[in-house]
Amino acid sequence: MKHQRADLVIRSAHLIDGTGLPSTRGDVAIIDDRIIAIGLLDKIVGNREINAAGKALAPGFIDVHTHDDRALLSDPSMSCKASQGVTTVITGNCGISLAPLHHKSLPPPLDLIADKPEALFADFASYYSALDADPPTVNSATQVGHSTLRIGTLDKVGRVATDKEIRTMRNQLDQALEDGVIGMSTGLYYEPAASASTEEVIELVKSVSDARGIHTTHMRNEGDHITTSLEESFRIGREANVPIVISHHKVGGVSNHGRSRQTLKMIEKAQTQQAIAFDVYPYVASSTVLGVKRLEAASRILVTWSKARPEMAGRDLSDIANKMGCDLIQAARALAPAGAIYFMMSEDDVQRILSHPNAMIGSDGLPHDDHPHPRLWGTFPRVLGHYARNQGLFTIEEAVRRMTSVPAAQFGITDRGKISVGSFADLVLFNPETVIDRATFETPLEAAEGIDLVMASCAGRVASMVFQHGSQVSGCLAGLDRQGRDVRRRWLRWFSQKYIQNGLFCRRMRPTFLG
Repeated sequence: MKHQRADLVIRSAHLIDGTGLPSTRGDVAIIDDRIIAIGLLDKIVGNREINAAGKALAPGFIDVHTHDDRALLSDPSMSCKASQGVTTVITGNCGISLAPLHHKSLPPPLDLIADKPEALFADFASYYSALDADPPTVNSATQVGHSTLRIGTLDKVGRVATDKEIRTMRNQLDQALEDGVIGMSTGLYYEPAASASTEEVIELVKSVSDARGIHTTHMRNEGDHITTSLEESFRIGREANVPIVISHHKVGGVSNHGRSRQTLKMIEKAQTQQAIAFDVYPYVASSTVLGVKRLEAASRILVTWSKARPEMAGRDLSDIANKMGCDLIQAARALAPAGAIYFMMSEDDVQRILSHPNAMIGSDGLPHDDHPHPRLWGTFPRVLGHYARNQGLFTIEEAVRRMTSVPAAQFGITDRGKISVGSFADLVLFNPETVIDRATFETPLEAAEGIDLVMASCAGRVASMVFQHGSQVSGCLAGLDRQGRDVRRRWLRWFSQKYIQNGLFCRRMRPTFLG
């Protein structure tokens, strides 16, 4: 009897397809970069086969909230994400992006994603060309940052933009959308955008609406005035007629613990009238630039980096203040510019937000911190192992849904986020009994356990293994903009000759971001 041939067959896996339905045991066959068959595939023989008995096979995870803009260039292996099962990252969040901007300095919060002005790009076409030169292992979709637009346009960001300046920013945004970005983000909490009016944001986001893109927002306030900030976000979405994603939804400060009950009800009510979504990370601590605004609201502050005192990275701000013989505010100013981890949220709120059926997962990790938040390396295995398996907050199938099909639908990422015939072969194989995060606040650079294999799809040839049993293997990247135009073709970069010999060879990946 003649058997059909496939490039790769993964056998006897517990298939978690991304829809939230219970897993089923079966096989997956792949030709080129696509899944061609699912089930008990006795009549299909693979040029290479993997025995996945006892393991779970899921779609590659989509990290919807990252600051990997420069990391994609400076560390193309993207080990911090590939080691978690992440195959797609969304960049340009919180109002900051590497383009379009020429600037003599790096005002906060741009120093979160760049170390010098030379890291900036005049336009996104130049940024994508730089990615072409040394392609990373994961797919990416990019947003333009509102703060970046303001820094490049206004002589002083601490004021409302004029009508002429708004037109200038909108022209830049239109060009960025033409180059291939999927939308615009705001960071209204941060100084470059804090003085912006709601009307300014609405006018800019209208361009995003015209291009059928998306708008993500780090709101003005996530503490005492969180309800006002939510209402502003809803208004922007309504008046600009654009889908809104609330970034890293949380309630900060001891006085606000428990208010997630109120905020989630507000979001649910708004969802009946407009497109509103949100993401969340599975930790009680946030991480951003070190500033005085958050000091009183945090129970603990851990310094992640400091230009003035780099040796202080990884130390508690209270210990630093005691050593300096000053208060926290004086210590923070002495370390500036710097970054910090703020312990501000309650575990109950974190679990309540994570439990919401519409919650997406985003790491919000900062890859350039000297002592980063553990979420950079641990977010997705933590959701799977700690919250799904150990805490029973939801099933592992439901956890996978929030990491795959939900963000794929929200961001318009076609043919990804599900294990289905015809989908791209972005896949992660993990052990549901052992998967867990190992990164901690003390040792934040530890890779997760239980992630056995990560594959990223490539157009034209077999999907590429990018991570296997704790080691980087290979990588490539490509992309389409919202209209399906090829804007980012990434040629394969091999890390191991071994897998070429085994027939796992591809030319280029093809993520399809259709906003």
